[in-house]
Amino acid sequence: MAKIPLTVRGAERLREELKRLKAGDRPRVIKAIAEARTHGDLSENAEYHAAREQQSFIEGRIQELESKLANAEVIDVTRINANGKVVFGSTVVLADEESGNEVNYQIVGEDEADIKAGRISVNSPIARALIGKQQGDVAVVKTPAGERQLEIIEVRYE
Repeated sequence: MAKIPLTVRGAERLREELKRLKAGDRPRVIKAIAEARTHGDLSENAEYHAAREQQSFIEGRIQELESKLANAEVIDVTRINANGKVVFGSTVVLADEESGNEVNYQIVGEDEADIKAGRISVNSPIARALIGKQQGDVAVVKTPAGERQLEIIEVRYE
């Protein structure tokens, strides 16, 4: 399996979710299954079937998180000497040349992306257009509505 790029913060979030699933959710659902079994006929026991379905989801998510963490390449952007260039993990302040609106984006891995929080995937069209550029450069991004020109106002490594 290929390495999965993650920021330090993203890897920590995945570890926290894994810990919560293993220490909290898994034991709770096992207890619910055991309790539902005491109610008799399992074939008509909705509580039992719901708990088993939840257990299946939890176990699948645990496997997924363990796999991602095992194959993760954690990149600490504060330790990279990128010479002012946009790289994975950097935070970029952009100005749309047409509207003048400014936006902040941090370039992160697929699993960390959250546009509302200002985190875009390294595989997104905007991130691909920004990688390798530096402050003052203009990135041309192809969107369904046409090309957008985004000027890089600032690049931070935090």
